[in-house]
Order: sequence, then C-alpha cells, then structure tokens
Amino acid sequence: MRILMNRHIVPSNKLTLLSAAFCAVMLAFSHNASANTILGFFPGDTHVVGTVTPGAPADPASVKDYINFMITLSGGASVNHDFGGAEGIQKITRTTNTFANLPTASATGAVTGTGITIDLNLYGTFTYLFAKYDGQRDISEVWYIGGLTGQITIPMFGPKGHALSGWILFGPTGGSVPDSGATVMLLGAALGALGVVRRYLTS
Repeated sequence: MRILMNRHIVPSNKLTLLSAAFCAVMLAFSHNASANTILGFFPGDTHVVGTVTPGAPADPASVKDYINFMITLSGGASVNHDFGGAEGIQKITRTTNTFANLPTASATGAVTGTGITIDLNLYGTFTYLFAKYDGQRDISEVWYIGGLTGQITIPMFGPKGHALSGWILFGPTGGSVPDSGATVMLLGAALGALGVVRRYLTS
C-alpha cells in the first residue's frame, strides 16, 4: 500500500518572518531577566573593595567617608585613619581586587535595610554596598556593585561570626529593572506578533 504524505513547505520569506517573531518572544522574556548575585568575603569575592573596623557610627554620612578614604588606598593597604569627631579612628583595609572605576560615594540617595536579600528590582542600581555586622565586634564590608541587577544576597554572619546588623546602598545610578507590568506588556506584544505571523503562514 502506498501512503501519500502531504508536505507543506514554508516559503523562505515566511520562515524568516516566523524566526523574527520567535526572537521577539524570547526578547520579551529576557528583557526583564536579571542575575541573582551572592556576595561573599575576600579572598574569594572579586566585588569586595575593602573592610572597615569597627565601622561605627554606621550612618550613611559616616560610611561614605569610610568608602571615600578606602578607594584612595592602594591594593592590599591597611591604615588606621582618624576621621575626627564621632567617627574617630577606623581601620580601613583595601583588598587587592582591581576595578576599572571606583567613583566617589555620596550619602545622597542612600538606601538602608537589614535583611540579607537586597532586591535591586525595587531600589534600582547602585555603586557600593556596605554591610555592618553586630555593632563593633565584627568587620564591616564594602562591595562594588556597579552594573549588578536583580537580587543580591549577602552573608548572614560576618567574618568573625557575628550576625548582620544592617546594610546601606550608595550611589544610585538608576537603571531599575522593568516591573512585572512592563514584562506582561512586552510579552503580550510579542505573542500578538506571533499570532499575526501564524495567520500569515497558514493563509
């Protein structure tokens, strides 16, 4: 018995259009995609700019002074610096990590929090992240987070084993990731285009 098969060959121009529509759908999914970054300590984490001890007071105005002094140090340097006033003497240590650019920190636009997960989808993008661990009994960390998006997770416990007290984001650079509403709109438009292409292909 001979079986006849009906082959439907899609013209090349239609195939190109279908490919373009598929790419549009993939773009709608990826446009809002953001990496989730887990930060750690040095050595091991290339985002660490340095550390501050004791790191108190830990308000944005004081911490930006610590960071701005830190970024003037050469890699691997450690200095006991007297900031004067309430900030007093702080031990500032710079890691040997290298960075293309370390801009000056400002308290303007700083955001504070206490959890180990920081959602940049809500806050936007920033330049530095400072984390304080348990008063003056542990080491405060400074990470460079320029270019990071999505969620950032920081350690619950500091280098000496004390719990996180809080964190501060410095240097807002904008660039917040589109919210879920924007994603739905993008996806709807892409699927609509795909539907038009499907009707065209079957016509």
